[in-house]
Amino acid sequence: MTNKKYLPSVIVLYLNYFLHGVGCSILGQAVIKEALAGSWNVEVMAITAISAALGLGRLIALPFAGPLSDKLGRRVSVVIGGFSYAVYLIGLAMAFNAGGGAGYRIAYICAIVGGIANSFLDTGIYPAVAEIIDRAPGVATMGIKFAIAVSQMLLPFFLGVTVATTAAGATSYNRLFYICGICYLVLMALIIFFPLPDSDKSKGAEKKEGLLQSIKHTKFSAGSIALILIGFTCTGTFQLWLNCAQNYAKDVVGWADPTIMQTFYSVGTFLALIVTAFLTRKIKDVRFILIYPVICLVTLVAVLMVPSQGMCKIGAFLIGWAGAGGLLQIATSVCNMLFPKIKGTVTALVMIASSLCNYTILTAAAQMTPSGVMTMNIVLTAIGVLLGLFVNKNYAKMLETAEADA
Repeated sequence: MTNKKYLPSVIVLYLNYFLHGVGCSILGQAVIKEALAGSWNVEVMAITAISAALGLGRLIALPFAGPLSDKLGRRVSVVIGGFSYAVYLIGLAMAFNAGGGAGYRIAYICAIVGGIANSFLDTGIYPAVAEIIDRAPGVATMGIKFAIAVSQMLLPFFLGVTVATTAAGATSYNRLFYICGICYLVLMALIIFFPLPDSDKSKGAEKKEGLLQSIKHTKFSAGSIALILIGFTCTGTFQLWLNCAQNYAKDVVGWADPTIMQTFYSVGTFLALIVTAFLTRKIKDVRFILIYPVICLVTLVAVLMVPSQGMCKIGAFLIGWAGAGGLLQIATSVCNMLFPKIKGTVTALVMIASSLCNYTILTAAAQMTPSGVMTMNIVLTAIGVLLGLFVNKNYAKMLETAEADA
């Protein structure tokens, strides 16, 4: 770490993503879906559209969030993100109380705001932690995923202690929404006063360009474009599994209650973050961009070819490890190393690819059978393997170009 004075700041930044682990997962939980669907008188699968709205919000904000982070500083992005996330979470509680069609529409709008919040947090916090822990930026950004993984492991506990019954007899998780929303407001207030490296260096710094100008004046090689596209493919791998694998286990395997798969998935993610953090000290970050998608591809094929409860558990663990265990963060970190002058902007580009996948692929999956979704995931992951192979083959040349432009 560059300076101990930034320790409180980095803790607050990671806590933002601890809360995000809850915020990005709650709409995928069966009990939450059932509670919201019951309040709004819609089918349970209709809640998937609310989840897709998060991706839509990210797409709307990312073109502006990245340049704003580079131009006005990481603090501004984090504050906007924290406030917007509070609106999203507290808004979900209000939408639940509204009931009927009005509640559903309010939730959809709030989810878009939540996606916008995620964009500003991504483009503010990813560069910020990399600048604070500058000796190990890959580990710094993987710490973000670590914070998410811990909160996702604790989510069943959070749901258990916050569940309540309304006067009408309906099951409600509004307490969790309110608590997380208020916590975001507290973190937002703290980061306003805590020091950040880019703020310390910004005095007298030259004015930075916006997204279009940055892209226009930056030379993107085929390798760097492939690296950005990995943000799309790796997101598809774990999002399709996270949202649809339990349906596959029910419909194809005949597993009545496959919720334990979430635990295997979370444990895989958690362990991967610890192990990968150590491995990145001896193995180049870019190597994992190929190794992990290969593991995911083999796993998905095995689950499709040998459908069983045991294979689904193994698959959940391995996809949690290799798919969600920091691959997107590693790709972002490598991009930041290749484009050190526009970290916020390239982070935005990777996250735009990720958000585009989240919105389009989940929308498509909602219209497919569980087996069809698994097949689509295999194809998408195979493309990711090819992209990872291309990036690794051209990485030395890409690094030389980056050093020459520095």
